[in-house]
Amino acid sequence: MAKSKQFYIRKTHRYLGLFLGIQFLLWTVSGIYFSWTNIDDIHGDQYRDFTIQLASFTGLISSSKLEDSTEIKSLELRDINGTPYYWINKNTLYNAQTGEKKNGITKREALAIATRNMKKNLTVKDISRIDSISKGHEYRGKLLPTYVISYNNPKDVKAYVSLNDGSFQTVRHRDWRWFDFLWMTHIMDYDGRDNINNWPLRIFSFIGLITVLSGFLLWIVSSRRIKRLPKQ
Repeated sequence: MAKSKQFYIRKTHRYLGLFLGIQFLLWTVSGIYFSWTNIDDIHGDQYRDFTIQLASFTGLISSSKLEDSTEIKSLELRDINGTPYYWINKNTLYNAQTGEKKNGITKREALAIATRNMKKNLTVKDISRIDSISKGHEYRGKLLPTYVISYNNPKDVKAYVSLNDGSFQTVRHRDWRWFDFLWMTHIMDYDGRDNINNWPLRIFSFIGLITVLSGFLLWIVSSRRIKRLPKQ
């Protein structure tokens, strides 16, 4: 009976370990990477210029004199390539000096915004517009449409500027992409890469718990010291 019990526990533990081995390895590798990386570097702060001086403007008109009369719920002042704009209701840009409505920023303005926010030693390789993205795209969760500015850099640095309101959104680079890939394998969300409440993670975590407990149980039933206790 004792041999039979050990046999089945050992067999269960072995096959569970084989089934979970790859995922355990991914959890370990990704965990090591997360613990040895600087999150500020992952965010791309080393490519950002944080010494930007806030611009000051004169001759701004009242929001009541804008081209389109609308109920104002929120208002932000934006500096777009040296020109002041009102960002009204998180929806529309208006020239803060003329009141004229602006339908999005141009590539030239997006480039000026990116240049102002990025380190000056970076040289631009290309600029393009993105109107839609896939669920797991590196720009997910941000404002669309957007301009993506690519730089001549070994780590494939890219900056994103919102087309609608001219705001600088984020920086992406090779180390961030590695981090994102390993995060995907860590939480097992291979679609959107952000959902930690997905069923594959829940199931594998539960099976992992069973595997560990079966290992403890196997040690107990096979330990000579434990077996001697009833005799003593």
